[in-house]
Amino acid sequence: MLVAGFLIIVGFGGVIFSLIRWQVVRGEELKGAALGNILQSTELTAMRGTIYDASGDKILAQSSSVWTVVLEPNYIFDDSDAKENPRTAEQKKKIIAAGLAPILDMEEEAIYEKASQKVNFSYLKRRIETDVRNQVLQFLKDNDIDQGVYLIDDYKRYYKYGTVASIILGHTGAEGEGQNGIEYQYNDELSGTAGRLISAKNAWGTDMPFQYEQLVDAEDGNNLVLTIDETVQSILEKHLQEGIDRYVVANGAIAILMDVNTGAIVGLASKSDYDPNSPSTIQNEALRNQIDAMPETTEEEETAKSEARSAAIYAQWRNKAVSDTYYPGSVFKIITGSMALNEGVVTENSLYTCTGHYDIAGVDDPIKCWKTAGHGTQTFRQGLMNSCNPFFINIGQQVGPQAFYKYFEAFGFAEKTGIDLPGETGSLIFSEANLTPINLAVASMGQNFGINPIQMITATAAVANGGYLVQPHVVDRIVDNDGNIISKTDTSYKRQVISKETSALMADIMKDNASGTGTSTAGNGYVAGYRISGKTGTSEKMDEFRKHPERGKQYIASYCGFAPADNPQYALLVFFDEPQYDQNGSLYGGNAVAGPIFASIMEEVLPYLNVKAQYTEEEFDSLNQTAPSVVGKTLAEAYDVVGSMNLNYRVVGDSEDESLVVSNQIPQAGEAMPNGGTIYLYTQNFDDGDQQTTVPDFFGSSLSDAEYYASINNVQIITSGSGKVITQSIESGESVPEGSIIELKLADDIVTETYVYE
Repeated sequence: MLVAGFLIIVGFGGVIFSLIRWQVVRGEELKGAALGNILQSTELTAMRGTIYDASGDKILAQSSSVWTVVLEPNYIFDDSDAKENPRTAEQKKKIIAAGLAPILDMEEEAIYEKASQKVNFSYLKRRIETDVRNQVLQFLKDNDIDQGVYLIDDYKRYYKYGTVASIILGHTGAEGEGQNGIEYQYNDELSGTAGRLISAKNAWGTDMPFQYEQLVDAEDGNNLVLTIDETVQSILEKHLQEGIDRYVVANGAIAILMDVNTGAIVGLASKSDYDPNSPSTIQNEALRNQIDAMPETTEEEETAKSEARSAAIYAQWRNKAVSDTYYPGSVFKIITGSMALNEGVVTENSLYTCTGHYDIAGVDDPIKCWKTAGHGTQTFRQGLMNSCNPFFINIGQQVGPQAFYKYFEAFGFAEKTGIDLPGETGSLIFSEANLTPINLAVASMGQNFGINPIQMITATAAVANGGYLVQPHVVDRIVDNDGNIISKTDTSYKRQVISKETSALMADIMKDNASGTGTSTAGNGYVAGYRISGKTGTSEKMDEFRKHPERGKQYIASYCGFAPADNPQYALLVFFDEPQYDQNGSLYGGNAVAGPIFASIMEEVLPYLNVKAQYTEEEFDSLNQTAPSVVGKTLAEAYDVVGSMNLNYRVVGDSEDESLVVSNQIPQAGEAMPNGGTIYLYTQNFDDGDQQTTVPDFFGSSLSDAEYYASINNVQIITSGSGKVITQSIESGESVPEGSIIELKLADDIVTETYVYE
């Protein structure tokens, strides 16, 4: 009895212990496992929010419906006992693999392996388009496959304008998450909340009735309205590319247009760029071909090729305007000048005599002026217009390290701007303690410290708008799908940096500088009627020279300014990183390289942004004429019209009978043409297609040479600027009708910086 009693106690004790263990201690775990066997949870993707440009109408990024093909390997059952079309599970897997491979552009073996896994759920192909979806559905129907393969709703991101604003927008990854740019910065707002469909299966693995399903609807993401105007953005990118092609720019270019009163970025172009619809495609064709041609016969070669491809892809995604620093060069002199005026160290009429160099105590070699003979005695206004290095070194020494660093901080150079784009880099500036006389000297000229371009345009906006530091931003507001505003960007000022009086005076001096008054160094940024205030910069990349002396010295050519000078609204920074030599010599100065592109952009965007031109009498008198309309008139009538405008004419075709009607004219009615220019009149019995000429290559020519080349080739020219031709509106070698108008921009390549390094 004792033995029996012991066995009973031990036996039942074990049972009781086991019951407690499985039902109490691990009860929830087993319940979860049981539910996992009978329940299937499918995530329902939320539609990502739409990104609009500043108009609120143009869609820059949008998600559209696509589908994802899913496998359920555990539910590909053996139905070999079926009365009709009996098949084993193995046969079904082979049919699925063979049928879907060509439709989904996949390897048959890869699909078969996925179908053979012991899992309930496996993604097969993500984000297929409608035509592919229809083929999949037809295949499943034709082969009587009702389990093991199904489609779930999904979304794919589309970027309507391709490369336009790609650096700002960024792109999404395979899971639909933002990878860079706005897509990354505002990923939480755009993503929404995924939904979920929970369904049950019985012991045989078949779906249970719908009443056992639970649906949690997805919540779509919010929409963004940017400050970026698609038209302005396209203009910036177009002209930047023109500059890159013309000046053989090796390391990209940047243009940033900002509303000086709100900090809104209206356009931000950073070349090179990429197509977010295909973000891993290398946009630079030459670089892509170079990488494709790399050998890959060994493991080391494969690794090198893969690394080169990855480096190229990440480089094209990089936003230089936010993520890179640069030496601002003489553009920074507007900051040095502003702080000096604001501190009362100088006035507009303060005098300084430039002898061509400046001696720093304790430094053997003096800092030279770009004009080695010196500028002589000049006022502060003249000193800024001359971009005189010794004058600004002298100003910096008078300001002193403590006050200089105070303005470093006040203008926002000591901290990140906080722009709502990812990857903003911090500046590399002198601390107050490190502003020794020599460092203060080079800093006064904008050398030996690095800032990012967003910091420079923001500081320039403060000089323009009355002295207030703004918050740069690219998103204006976040709205839901019903159009309700969720949040709007605060555009209030951060702080006042300089006085309104200092701001107005600097704007006026910079206006004279850009208009070419006297000996200004920024005349190529001038746009008639728009009262541009501007300053150039040509900074030397000494770090790059030390690393690669075989390349020679490389430069950043920049132009920064705003308009209108008497009521600033928009500021623009343009710079080209490493303009190169070409067959006509070298151009790398800010005025020669960046100035004309700055002017071209402003000339196009200011009228678009409803900034009205106000011409002075001198500007109005110097404007090119507009060709009159004489098509349809007799030659006699055309002669009277052309003569009344002090224009010349040339008849192409029969000119003896003045009653003949003019069938065509070059230039066309309404086109700009030079004062005293020639209109080519085509008569009705002449085939104007026979009277063609070839456009000569004007690049590098002086004005007199350009006029000569135009005359012998029977074309006409309109010029702006002085010096040598740096751009022409119609490429050389093209065939055009005689009398066609070619617009030429001329520039002097003035480099205003010299450099001293510790």
